Amino acid sequence: MRSAPAPLPESAVADALATLEFPQVLDVVAGFAAGPLGAARVRARQPSADGDAIRRELAEVGEVATLFRRGEVVRAELVPDVSDALSRLKVEGAVLDPIELADIRRLLAAVRAVDGELRRVAEFCPLASSLRVQLPPRQLDARLAQAVDDDGNILDSASPALAAARRNVQAARQRLLRALESILHGLDAQTISADASVTIRNGRYVIPLRRDSRKRPPGIVHDESASAATLFVEPQAVIEHGNALREAQVEEEREVLRVLRQLSELLRPEQPALVEAFESAIAVDDLVARARYAAAVKGEVPAVEESPAALALVDARHPLLLAAGGAVVPFDLTLDARERTLVISGPNTGGKTVLLKATALAALLAQSGIVPPVGPGSQLPIFRRVFADIGDRQSIAASLSTFSAHVSLLRRVLDEADDATLILLDEVGSGTDPAEGAALAAASLSVLTRRGAVTLATTHLGALKSLATEVPGVVNGSLQFDGDSLSPTYQFRKGVPGRSYGLAIARRLGVTPAVLQDAEGRVSERERELDALLARAEARDRELTQRTQDAETLQLELEGRAAGLEMQRAAQEAREKELRAREKDAEQRARKEARRYLLEAREEVEAALLVARDAADDAKAKEARRLIESAADALRDDEGREAQGAIWRSEERRVGKECRS
Repeated sequence: MRSAPAPLPESAVADALATLEFPQVLDVVAGFAAGPLGAARVRARQPSADGDAIRRELAEVGEVATLFRRGEVVRAELVPDVSDALSRLKVEGAVLDPIELADIRRLLAAVRAVDGELRRVAEFCPLASSLRVQLPPRQLDARLAQAVDDDGNILDSASPALAAARRNVQAARQRLLRALESILHGLDAQTISADASVTIRNGRYVIPLRRDSRKRPPGIVHDESASAATLFVEPQAVIEHGNALREAQVEEEREVLRVLRQLSELLRPEQPALVEAFESAIAVDDLVARARYAAAVKGEVPAVEESPAALALVDARHPLLLAAGGAVVPFDLTLDARERTLVISGPNTGGKTVLLKATALAALLAQSGIVPPVGPGSQLPIFRRVFADIGDRQSIAASLSTFSAHVSLLRRVLDEADDATLILLDEVGSGTDPAEGAALAAASLSVLTRRGAVTLATTHLGALKSLATEVPGVVNGSLQFDGDSLSPTYQFRKGVPGRSYGLAIARRLGVTPAVLQDAEGRVSERERELDALLARAEARDRELTQRTQDAETLQLELEGRAAGLEMQRAAQEAREKELRAREKDAEQRARKEARRYLLEAREEVEAALLVARDAADDAKAKEARRLIESAADALRDDEGREAQGAIWRSEERRVGKECRS
């Protein structure tokens, strides 16, 4: 079996995976598995930095997902957990129990079904079909089916000796029951209760007798009732029958053990093949689950490149938002190889943190062999470290305030980050004096940019919005906010910082005008100029967006008209073709009719001439001349009809031309 790619060191991603809720995303993907073992394999996935292995796994998923998108079904199978049984098979002399044998029987049925699916789709999924392995011989299936049922019961057909032993058990039991029933029916009401019947206590067949009865038959007391008023007695007269039954049962148990040992020895040489088939079936369940997920979220296989490389996300969406249902606004994000830091600004509730998490999850999912919810044309670098500073990281146990916790992580980032590192900094520089926080954030982002790390940072600090003009490799970004309704649109824009809308939102929420006026007067001139500049940029962007939409609408209208004209042209050509066909057909019919008349007339002339040659008197000669003249007249009429046909054809062509004009 193919080995899984080596995961990244836990120290490089563990904290970030928890912060980004990566395990919760794996739970969503695992929900597409056929069985718990396949689901567990999905949940165990971790990001790898092995580029070849990542590309191979994504390509496998892409193959199968393509079939799902075409409406075809690729089935995985629920595989029973036989890992313990297969491990015990390696121990010489170990005997599997009936339940374990039934599980192995189900395993063989599952792996053969999986193998059939892989063979069926091999033409379209050559990479996925490479998961096929050499299966154990089919004789194992037949022998297990003969010996054990689905519930783990050993069947009579397991061996002739077992069938005979069970017949002996049944016969001994019947003899014993008949003897007990005979004794029971011979006792009076003072010795037994009215509803007394044969029962079992401590593995022996007994009858209930009243303790105070003086007439109860001698025998062995095996138990008593809760009230102690009734004794459960094996009468002396049936002890031999009971012993005979027990001997038959022991012989049956001995034969069952012999069958179990025989089946275990039969399976032992095939243990390596069974292990390989078991792992293959789980791997296929894992693969099909990831492919189902990719098809469900309309995810396309992204290109992955060794860092440093460009990052491009097309129609990207947050996987947990998709799983929750509801509308999710996709975003496009592109950072070329020279753009290393993206500073995202704008008001709260605009989706900045969601964009950070969705970007990181797309990379981590891809590096885990899972196609993320992104569109075609997406490209991701392979990151070897991921840091995520999102949310309140304060720790009472460690005596860390929120700001101290942020700085503690920032120090680690600055110590370890390189050009294969992804860094997410939410509200960078917050938690302390804005001037000092902005200065620390600007210095840190400058260092990370020069190192080539891919850094996505969100901020409300106006001073960081100008960093893009000062440090090469830093670019601004924002998520659109409707200034009229003061509501987010979640549309990402690269290259333009966002406005905070703090005072505008306060005004909408009814804060006293005097307070707002005072607040506006306290905003620095630079901040007001920047806000005005951003407002003009947003207005121009809205205008350009509207013009683009209008142009697209006009283009669609023109395309619709062109399609209508094309349909009219095609219909006209069809009508002209039909007229030409009708004209040709009429001409052919006229010619055939004229030819028929000519042939008939000629036949009459020839007949008249024959009569004339044979005429012997004047009467016959006159009759011959009359026939010749009649045939000649008919011939002239036929020639006239042919001429008339030519006139008709000419007139039809003229009418056709008038129709076409």
